[in-house]
Amino acid sequence: MGIVLKQSFINTLILFLGFTIGGINVLFLYTHFLHEDYFGLITFLLSTATIILPLLVFGMQHTIIKYYSSYKTKIEQDGFLITTLFTPLVVIIPLGFMSMYFYDFISKWLSSENYLIKDYTYLIFLMAVFMGYFEVFYSWTKVQFNSVFGNFVKEIFARVCTSFLLIAVYMQWLTNEEFIYAIVMVYGVRTLMMKLYAFYVYSPKLIFKVPSNIKELLSFSLYIIVAGSAAGILLEIDKFMIPQMEQIAEVAYYSVGIYIASVVAIPTRAMQQITSPITAKEMNDNNIDKVEKLYKQTSINLLVVGGLFFLLINLNISDLYALVNKPQFTKGIWIVLIISSAKLMELALGIGNAILVNSKYYKIFFYLSLSMAISVILLNKWLINLIGINGAALATLIVVIFYSFFKIVYIQTKLKIQPFSFNTLKILVVILGLFLVFYFWNFSFHPLVNIILKCLMISAVYIMLIKKLQISKDINELLKKYLSIK
Repeated sequence: MGIVLKQSFINTLILFLGFTIGGINVLFLYTHFLHEDYFGLITFLLSTATIILPLLVFGMQHTIIKYYSSYKTKIEQDGFLITTLFTPLVVIIPLGFMSMYFYDFISKWLSSENYLIKDYTYLIFLMAVFMGYFEVFYSWTKVQFNSVFGNFVKEIFARVCTSFLLIAVYMQWLTNEEFIYAIVMVYGVRTLMMKLYAFYVYSPKLIFKVPSNIKELLSFSLYIIVAGSAAGILLEIDKFMIPQMEQIAEVAYYSVGIYIASVVAIPTRAMQQITSPITAKEMNDNNIDKVEKLYKQTSINLLVVGGLFFLLINLNISDLYALVNKPQFTKGIWIVLIISSAKLMELALGIGNAILVNSKYYKIFFYLSLSMAISVILLNKWLINLIGINGAALATLIVVIFYSFFKIVYIQTKLKIQPFSFNTLKILVVILGLFLVFYFWNFSFHPLVNIILKCLMISAVYIMLIKKLQISKDINELLKKYLSIK
């Protein structure tokens, strides 16, 4: 776990900083500097681009992670990387022409309930290309076990640029409309930076040699395209569907709640940057014992760190919204608890998704992802109509719980490994216990003072319990090293 913990720790710090900057953007700059309709619009455009991203790059970002370590010579590796670089163009170019031909139909359909979307529809395709190639180049560096720079560019660069652009809107240097175009340019620059760094980390020779296992690559990619799109649907479809059923400003309220809850996912996003290529390598070498060890370690470590974030967020949520000082945005307050609970369930899965994708059973990931996407669409349709934007969050929670449990059972059945231990029960009891104790414990000071006091109290008690109960050996070693806790 040395390289995993080291890069995961750095990536967690980067993600935490990125989320802090993003939090300032979402909770204060977006809500006060940008009109709510344009806040909803940029959220809709980015979410829709994320959904179609896997199709445009033909799933190459996942194909690189799974197969790179299976090639043993530099010629094979170089030929493989060049193939993954040019293959997406086979999809992007024809789809680009088709999108131009059917543009009027597509734009009218997407803007049927909110006309503001119509003039910006073409930006979805452009952003999806930028985002897709960024992920391809990022995977390029991940397989060299170098994930920190890409994580920095992904999590911090775009958010810092967004901060400056929002300030520019406030200073009336940019209009709301110009802000949308400027964000697209930021994503283009981000991709260029990632490309240059990827070639710096590893510069392959320009070898146009089709890999010997091209049929296997294409088969995997086809499954991953649908699975990746389905996974994107699970994450982003709510922000796509809400404007089709509610006013576009509702997306802004929903997005604030989602963003706050997503802080719980910081640990898994940080750890995935390095554990995915390691899992792929161990699966390719058939080292199931090592995979099982990593499976258990990631599950408990993610639950410990994510559990603290879950408590800090949900036990301070009222004061946090008081700081935002925009009453209409409190519509998303329950979304935070619902979605953060779903994120906690995903943390418990550890590297479960990486195991499925990089095993010979990867096709089940396709069927599961497709089923999850269909389920969340149907539940969204029903629950959004029933209880509004809270229904979208509830749909996500239901789907995540059900399918996460299924994945755990499937991996246990096929590979005879599972992520849980008695320590899993201990950490869940700690999280639930502290939630119940501090939920009704409120201070009557300024919201910011309340948040600081409560965070200090919760963190101190939580860390003490984690250490005393010996829940995670890795976490205890980090506490001893960086906080001098013996």
